[in-house]
Amino acid sequence: MVRGVVPRQPAKTGRHEGRRSVPRGQQSRGPSRQARGGAAAFGPGRAQVQPAAKSVASKPKGYNPVAPERVQEILRRLDQQYPGVTCALTHRSAWELLVATILSAQSTDVNVNRVTPGLFEKYPSVQDFAALEPEDLQPDVRSTGFFRNKSKSVVGAAKKIVSDFGGQVPDNMDDLLSLPGVARKTANVVLGTWFGKNEGVVVDTHVQRISRRLELTRNEDPKKIEQDLMPIIPREKWTLFAHQIIWHGRRLCMARSPKCAECPLENLCHAADKTWSTVEIHKSAKP
Repeated sequence: MVRGVVPRQPAKTGRHEGRRSVPRGQQSRGPSRQARGGAAAFGPGRAQVQPAAKSVASKPKGYNPVAPERVQEILRRLDQQYPGVTCALTHRSAWELLVATILSAQSTDVNVNRVTPGLFEKYPSVQDFAALEPEDLQPDVRSTGFFRNKSKSVVGAAKKIVSDFGGQVPDNMDDLLSLPGVARKTANVVLGTWFGKNEGVVVDTHVQRISRRLELTRNEDPKKIEQDLMPIIPREKWTLFAHQIIWHGRRLCMARSPKCAECPLENLCHAADKTWSTVEIHKSAKP
């Protein structure tokens, strides 16, 4: 080195010397531009750096998130973690389960379970509910939220069950959907949990969120999510799968700060919001 000459240092902006050696607008669009990502762009002896984001977000060639072997492994691990789980709503009959499920909308099962014992003690039968007006029920269910609409639905369902179905909760999808306040999710809960009929997959907020995290669906609409899940989950496991995912969402895979380090599905999950991961992250795997 010539005495008194100090090598130029990289600019603080991160631009290396020589990057603008050719006036703007006259740069070649040929091979020299293609070399910018290679060693030549960094000078002799400097290691080539690959962008980390692409390697993390890229998916393995041929990766299929709904491949039968992957889905079966997810189900196997859920069976090990949550064997024999069932609906968390306290109930002793199809009618009590129907009421509890209606009340659980936009509420928690824990809160509903605080309300229903006193409610069913006060009104023991569906006929007792049918004799009410919605305004009579509102004070009893106020703490579950949206109590006016819920009171209207419960009383309306009771009146129709008494008048059209002899006081018995119907055990088929079409008749259940004819009841006020009963949509497909509620019908699936009653049919699967009480009657043991797998007519569909319950898609609540947990199933919706975790199914998207696991890349079992890319849809956000519950009806479309159910249609995506039904072909890949064996029919005999539709009800159990939903219960397992719901329990999983409450214990480990929470919406905020999921406990990924404790999750039995961790190395099968590429969710974009994981808090810890041993596998690559997929940007499209969003809850």
